Amino acid sequence: MTKHQKSRRPHRGAAVFDWLKFKVSKLLKKRLGIVMLLTIAAIVGQSMSATLWAQEVPDAAPSYQLASLKTVPIPKPSNLAEFVSNESAAIVLGKALFWDMQTGSDNTQSCASCHFHAGADSRSKHQLSPGLLRVNADGSPDPDTAFELGGLNYQLKPSDYPFHKLADINNRKSTVISDRNDVTGSQGLFGFLFSNIFLRRAQEVGVPDLDPVFKVNNTNLLRVTGRNSPSAINAVFNFRNFWDGRAQNDFNGVNPFGKRDVNAKVVKADGSGELQEVQISLDNASLASQAVGPPLSEVEMSYKGKPFSLLGKKMLPLVPLNRQKVHPDDSVLGSYSKSPMPGMRAKYNALVQAAFQPQWWKSDRLITIDSSGKPTFTGQVGTADPSSITQFSQMEYNFPLFFGLAVQMYESTLVSDDAPIDRYLEGNTNALSAQQKLGKELFEGKAKCINCHGGPEFTNASVQNVKNERLERMVMGDGEVAVYDNGFYDIGVRPTREDLGLGGLDPFGNPLSESRLAQQGKFNDPNLDPPISPNERVAVDGAFKTPGLRNVELTAPYFHNGGQLTLRQVVDFYNRGGDFHEQNIANLDPDIENLGLNNAEKDALVAFMRALTDDRVRYQKAPFDHPQLFVTNGHQGTGTAITDDGTGKATVQMREIPAVGRKGGTPLTNFLASAS
Repeated sequence: MTKHQKSRRPHRGAAVFDWLKFKVSKLLKKRLGIVMLLTIAAIVGQSMSATLWAQEVPDAAPSYQLASLKTVPIPKPSNLAEFVSNESAAIVLGKALFWDMQTGSDNTQSCASCHFHAGADSRSKHQLSPGLLRVNADGSPDPDTAFELGGLNYQLKPSDYPFHKLADINNRKSTVISDRNDVTGSQGLFGFLFSNIFLRRAQEVGVPDLDPVFKVNNTNLLRVTGRNSPSAINAVFNFRNFWDGRAQNDFNGVNPFGKRDVNAKVVKADGSGELQEVQISLDNASLASQAVGPPLSEVEMSYKGKPFSLLGKKMLPLVPLNRQKVHPDDSVLGSYSKSPMPGMRAKYNALVQAAFQPQWWKSDRLITIDSSGKPTFTGQVGTADPSSITQFSQMEYNFPLFFGLAVQMYESTLVSDDAPIDRYLEGNTNALSAQQKLGKELFEGKAKCINCHGGPEFTNASVQNVKNERLERMVMGDGEVAVYDNGFYDIGVRPTREDLGLGGLDPFGNPLSESRLAQQGKFNDPNLDPPISPNERVAVDGAFKTPGLRNVELTAPYFHNGGQLTLRQVVDFYNRGGDFHEQNIANLDPDIENLGLNNAEKDALVAFMRALTDDRVRYQKAPFDHPQLFVTNGHQGTGTAITDDGTGKATVQMREIPAVGRKGGTPLTNFLASAS
């Protein structure tokens, strides 16, 4: 029985008694079908009302059923051709940008820095963040700045996990041995306030900004993100992206927030080269929306206050990957490789011209940003002050459009659809072992995994599952009906107030949750019948996007807080009904309950999840091959005795991720591999 089947859609008719609503909601909690519900209604002489929720009988081949991922079309913007003239060229541009360390303000941090290992991050030193996303009861910030585990620059150990330790792993009410609200995140940048760019050296300049948390005395350490890094592989199938869903399905060409940002505009040239501001929207483009977030994040990739157009001004004249080697047999970039030297035989401006329609980059008109932040079109590009941080070419100004779409085009190739589970579902009955077949049976039945991890994508947050049903009604963990955003669930990982997730706000003060937007009259899902009422209960606080499970054996640590080390620990978590079941009951998914799995069944589930790994990912074979990358790996010294580099920053240790060609290389080992 899947989450889609659990959807409580209303059926029209006269009003029913409150006691009948209560009785039926309790019956629904026990998974009774529509025939039984209609029978109950008939007995009391009432038809089903708009306040009564009944389960649907699926029509045919519902999207939650397991199938090979090869059966799922890769989501693609319907109006992509309006922007992209050559998709292959866009993939070249996107792969270069994704892996290029020059995109970071420090010329070190790239998109790949947090997504280099099966699409995720396997570093284990200086990866902890305290509970910075904690809020008060009214939703106002209440960050916990104290580390509970190992502190700054800490080298994580297998014995640190899980973060919530119980005397009895099968009983969530047993004695708590230890509980920590720290997060296994990803290290990013030092704190700096942006001031300028030296274009000739491609060097950004900033003023040191002493971080209140990531510091030792007056020495800054690299900041660490407040959530665990999810895998970029198969992320193209997500309807929205980021754990809290803030990267919208519609891309506005500027930032992650789609139509939510009414001021987001790009610049388009007409036939004569004259420019005008226009609003754009590309559907099925949450990866583009996601891609333009980190490059301006002061934690992840950017000095604080830098506009995206300045990143364009920096990057467009550069040789891509000029500090990194590109394998001559790279499946996308090989023909551009300058091996054994670093870099590619191209420049970014030429790659943009090859990939995108000329109306988005070709004009020679100068764009000047006035004091209010509005662009004005005066003069010619040739008259621009090359050192100005307020004057741009059209190509520079529209750089976030190119960056977002190109990275999406590249990430759209990162599809792992040749795992043992795919071959089994395509008819090879020997592709799974007997134990894995038992695990599959449990996954689809007793363990209830499929209720959230449905479909070939192994997530209900997929485009296929969400596009026609954004909101749903469901009987929650406490037996009461509420509306929620499809594909986002509270499963009791941590107390709700430690991180509201989908229950938070966007930068414009609006709810991230579409359910809450609908209550405010700002969103309409025509498939939610009847429409949500202003006083109807919404269950979105503490809810997070359901991640896909493909290659999950390689992407530890798990959950949005990175608080579980092994797949067995994850299974134990679900088997006991979560860790904060009672505390989160108002928003808790109803499937988070004691499962009663024995050790053999747990082992079978773990074995089945290992069958979701595509060996091309494990061995970094095309399309999962990549350029060389250097990632930060903590600091010299300890968490209390840090070596200062002489500029107020802690000395950084680096780690090389070697370039790999299309034939692959050394198999990936997992995070703290000795424990997994």
